Amino acid sequence: MFRPLVALLFAGCMASAAAEVRLLTSVKPLQLIAAAVQDGAGRPAALLPPGASPHHYALRPSDVRALHEATLFYWIGPDLEGFLPKVLAGRQGPSLAMQELPGLQLRHFASDPEAHGDEHDHAHRPGTLDAHLWLLPDNARLIAERMAADLAAADPDNAARYQANLATFQARLDALDGRLRARLERLAGKPYFVFHEAYDYFEAAYGLDHAGVFSVSPDVQPGARQVARMRQRLQEAGPTCVFSEPPLQPRLARTLSAGLPVRLAELDPLGSGVPVGPQGYEQLLERLGEGLAGCLESL
Repeated sequence: MFRPLVALLFAGCMASAAAEVRLLTSVKPLQLIAAAVQDGAGRPAALLPPGASPHHYALRPSDVRALHEATLFYWIGPDLEGFLPKVLAGRQGPSLAMQELPGLQLRHFASDPEAHGDEHDHAHRPGTLDAHLWLLPDNARLIAERMAADLAAADPDNAARYQANLATFQARLDALDGRLRARLERLAGKPYFVFHEAYDYFEAAYGLDHAGVFSVSPDVQPGARQVARMRQRLQEAGPTCVFSEPPLQPRLARTLSAGLPVRLAELDPLGSGVPVGPQGYEQLLERLGEGLAGCLESL
């Protein structure tokens, strides 16, 4: 009796493992939203490793294999991951570019590159879609709803779990939204500068607006006149914050801020250091809010 029972238990475990939906996302923020919805029924994976730029990523053979083996695949869209459309043409399973999700609130980069001063973000052409759409909580809600529906269709046995996880995620997000709003809206009008124009969705949600973007082409070092112009903007701003992104702080940040009442700090819109788990997305937003408030409240 013992051996048949062990065999039956083993077969049951194998069937359960085989039934698990293999959910893959392009970038970590989508993985964090998926982790909230799939909690207890699977663990989503992300295509890009921590610290990799979605703008300039070269797929490895193992990445292509993961893309073809995933049950469901979610990405932002060609405005962020320009390397994906060609390889996705050969994928058999369903894929969804989130920028095409009905009801999503989308923003575009200012058609006037002078809108935030003399410098602008060379990674984003004026007038093009701002693909950092996950930083708006209302967009995250819609993304989670779509993931829950897709997971329920692919795995009907766990449909109730996905809907319960979705409801829990929405409730946590409502509470977090209230806390962020209460803290950040008091900081409206305080000047700060960024090295990457990635925060417009988050800023729009909480009444903030960066004063300028200190971004230059990665292939060209700024000249003395350009650096002097940037420093002049910081001098005119008075006490202010300048935010870079991990893993590296641009050398230019220290050059610009030397001798000025400027605080240097970091913001991580991709959540590189956030553990993957059901509350990971909220932690991403909380860390953004804490990074902004922690610096701006000291001015």
